[in-house]
Amino acid sequence: MKKTYLAVLLLIVVALLSACQRKEAKAPALEGKKLGVITTLFPLYDFARTVGGDKVDVTLLLPPGVEAHHFDPRPDDIMKITRADVFIYTNEQMEPWAGKLLKGVASPSLLIVDSSKGVRLVEAGPEEEHEGEHHHGGMDPHIWLDFANARIMVDNIAAGMSAKDPANKDYYAAKAVSYKAELQKLDDEFKAGLANCGTREFLHGGHNAFGYLTRRYGLTYRPALQSMSADAEPTPAEITGLVKHMRKHGLKYIYSEELLSPRTAETIAKETGAGILKIHGAHNISKEDLDKGLTFISLMKKNLENLRTGLQCR
Repeated sequence: MKKTYLAVLLLIVVALLSACQRKEAKAPALEGKKLGVITTLFPLYDFARTVGGDKVDVTLLLPPGVEAHHFDPRPDDIMKITRADVFIYTNEQMEPWAGKLLKGVASPSLLIVDSSKGVRLVEAGPEEEHEGEHHHGGMDPHIWLDFANARIMVDNIAAGMSAKDPANKDYYAAKAVSYKAELQKLDDEFKAGLANCGTREFLHGGHNAFGYLTRRYGLTYRPALQSMSADAEPTPAEITGLVKHMRKHGLKYIYSEELLSPRTAETIAKETGAGILKIHGAHNISKEDLDKGLTFISLMKKNLENLRTGLQCR
């Protein structure tokens, strides 16, 4: 009887082990799940969802409507990243908080993509004298506003997805090629649209964010602030300097950036009688615009429209 009991018990154990093995055999089916991707800023989010298509689930870490420079990561952001397969950020200059945030992520399999790899960062502005003080603009992190850089970023994103999901490498590569063609078309539209303008002076009542865009199309960029920080405030002398410059050159418009206070632009417009036009840095978008499905390219096309108005282009 004892032997019979042990034999039955052994059969039960073997059956249980076989059942477990059958369950484990189904595990490879999980390989077919979508790639979980977390991005920091809106351009990366839009690039990633375009390149990844139906193979990825992309989450924008920055809450809609929150200005990028004011973002303060929360503990649940670490949890989001921990559950992801790929984390994409712009560069160390744009998101200095990213490195600290990633130190708290306990996920050795997480692939981190620096989208600026291969991009040459440029100085925010020339060395200048402001009120007797020597000033240096530092490095400009807003690389996506040069569409040649945007194409490099797309390649970096596609490479990251391919490394994490090699089975769909050709899919990501093909989507990247298609999207880069759209970015090239956008670049061509900017070149043609800004080729013949009444002025090439682009005055911006905000922080130094549009150097890449203006440099690419031969515009003279004059922000109210040379600082990269959106929190900084221009001095009365800096505002007075822009007012004098507008009057001297007969400029009719000043630009105010989306998601940031228009106060400086409004002050200058009041002093000069100039109009105010919006310019979008695309760091982030509002929840309403996100729900509408606005894209990086659609935002840039609106920028071109407003630039052509303000610069009196033909």
